[in-house]
Amino acid sequence: MARYSEEIIDEVRQSNDIVDVISQYVHLKRSGRNYFGLCPFHNEKSPSFSVSPDKQIFHCFGCGVGGNVFTFLMKIEGIGFVEAVQMLAERANIQLPTLENREDAAKEALKSKVYKVNEFTAEYYHQNLYKPTSKMAQEYVKKRKLSNDTLKSFRIGFSGKFDELYKELKKQGFGNQEILESGLVNKNDRGEYIDRYRNRLMFPICDARGRVIAFGGRVLDDSKPKYINSPENIVYSKGRHLFGLNVAKKSNEIKKRILIVEGYMDVISLHQRGITNVVAPLGTALTQAQGWLLRRNSEQVVLSFDSDEAGLKAKIRAMDILQDMGCDVRVLQMEGAKDPDEYIIKYGNARFNVLVENALSVIEFKVKLLKQDLNLENTSDKIKFLNEIAKIIAKVDNTIEREVYIEKIAKQYDISKEAIYAEVNKLTYANSSGEKILERPRPVVVHKPVSEVKVSEATKRRENTIISILLMGDLNIYKIIKQNISVENLKDPINKEIIQKLYEEFENGNSNINSIIDSLSEEAQSRITEIMAEDYEIDNVEKAIDDILQNYERESLNERKIEILNLLSMNLENEQKMSLEKELNDIIVRLAKIK
Repeated sequence: MARYSEEIIDEVRQSNDIVDVISQYVHLKRSGRNYFGLCPFHNEKSPSFSVSPDKQIFHCFGCGVGGNVFTFLMKIEGIGFVEAVQMLAERANIQLPTLENREDAAKEALKSKVYKVNEFTAEYYHQNLYKPTSKMAQEYVKKRKLSNDTLKSFRIGFSGKFDELYKELKKQGFGNQEILESGLVNKNDRGEYIDRYRNRLMFPICDARGRVIAFGGRVLDDSKPKYINSPENIVYSKGRHLFGLNVAKKSNEIKKRILIVEGYMDVISLHQRGITNVVAPLGTALTQAQGWLLRRNSEQVVLSFDSDEAGLKAKIRAMDILQDMGCDVRVLQMEGAKDPDEYIIKYGNARFNVLVENALSVIEFKVKLLKQDLNLENTSDKIKFLNEIAKIIAKVDNTIEREVYIEKIAKQYDISKEAIYAEVNKLTYANSSGEKILERPRPVVVHKPVSEVKVSEATKRRENTIISILLMGDLNIYKIIKQNISVENLKDPINKEIIQKLYEEFENGNSNINSIIDSLSEEAQSRITEIMAEDYEIDNVEKAIDDILQNYERESLNERKIEILNLLSMNLENEQKMSLEKELNDIIVRLAKIK
């Protein structure tokens, strides 16, 4: 697969500091020369995720994952290398050239056309809403009391009949390939092109950058289904976007707090009533990718889903995802209204804002949820309640935070603080003794590479040291090492891959380590960043090389010594035996010199 030139990739890399990029996803704190935070690729309580501003790499000492700024973006966003380059280029305002590879160029050209189809369609539907033929939609909009400003902010529109959009798109010069790829038009068995959305109120769905990527269409009568959404396609993956985020990003409140509601109309209604820092998932439970969007854009996330069983499940799933990412998660509690829009209509913005400010923490919400199914006047229920809240609190790492919750819960539910402390301490002690009672199973996202060949730690350390020396980028040192150590001498398969690549690149005069990292496998990237992140304390490079070469010579001589001794134990002709004995004596002398 073709890539952009090394020159343009280097320009993009150098224009995007890895600490700045990763800080959008992970809360980092400086410690010495590096920055540390909780790894976004596995669950952990102590920061083992290291980012080096000097080397422009990241490495997690917990799960072993590592790489450079491109690798990080590819993993966290679930995208390919080309798209990572494009995202970072846009971030740095760098104009990228057209890809030369036909397949890549064709894909990028199709994506560009689909974006244009979507953009035209959004405007076409929006203008359609104001036509005399759209009275049904106008009446619905009036009934929902949506202002003209709101209609324009979200570009709400109305779809016509049968194939109106298809004909209009053809008039604009769009081809069938991009029209069908957009998901706006279907082709039936008779070869007819029919609009997917007909007589529906239309909601354009935009990505965080404001590009139209999909649509949602709502019926205006009792027809089913109530909503139809765009299928996933070349520019749209519903689990990677949030409805309304492009509009919410304009709000001054979003950096402090973002509110998640259930659907399009919830977002739009709240926005019109002055609550502009609000978004919604796209017809699916909150995903990890959506969680990162929230984490990157706001300090606090407030969940407001319906109180039915489905809404409760959505809350719990969202809480778990967001908590694992280190988000400050709160849960909105409302009485006297079924959703935020109805609450504001009844009680006004000021009272709703107080509600948001007083949203429950995850701990408080879980305790309140637990109480709903128990009768605290009943002794066994109260004991069960005590045991369960102890399990919840025991998961809180911060001692001060834990004490605050114990004080608050003890007072609110009339339970002895000492009793809660006793149960929490029992669980905490059990965990520290090695019993995994409270620990939630960790999702295995990244595995440390496991070689099929058994390699001793001493051998691996020596090979890692060779790589560490090569990473200094000194071509003269490279020549010395290559003359004495061949790739075949290496025992660890991943180290073999790395050194093979370093030899090839250095031979061609390329000593740019970051560009070399881009061409390695995922396991090799993690290994090389592990080596780069560790200090091998090589004060005297020449002596280090000499020691390594002596080790290799010693190993080689010892292996040959064992071979000769095995051969001498067989019935050999005198001449062959004398030759082997002479070689053995020479080996013993050479071994004595290098010990």
